[in-house]
Amino acid sequence: GMNRRHPIERFRVDDQGALVRTRVSADGHRYEHRCSLETLQAVAHHFDGRDSDQRPLNQLAGAEQVAWTQAAVALAFLKDRGIVERRGDSNHAVSADCYLDAMTEYHALREKGPEPAAAG
Repeated sequence: GMNRRHPIERFRVDDQGALVRTRVSADGHRYEHRCSLETLQAVAHHFDGRDSDQRPLNQLAGAEQVAWTQAAVALAFLKDRGIVERRGDSNHAVSADCYLDAMTEYHALREKGPEPAAAG
């Protein structure tokens, strides 16, 4: 039925240039997490020239010296945009140039501005 839907997830870029991931859970709770452009760049670079990465996210964050919560937002964005995908228990770069594609998506999102809020 209708109450079985997945959480709603949206991305936007805020006034400071941070990537913001907004999730609305099935019970209506709203969560927002931010990721700096620098973190997005670091995570995108991490997948460049690498077929797959089996390290858990906290190790990836440690390797790139970025906050785990920010790395999670960056990775979610890369997956949402089809730049990285999950296969089995590892993340794989779909794109031949993760960094370039991530920046293209980021700047497109920034120029578009926030998505209109749903009425209600």
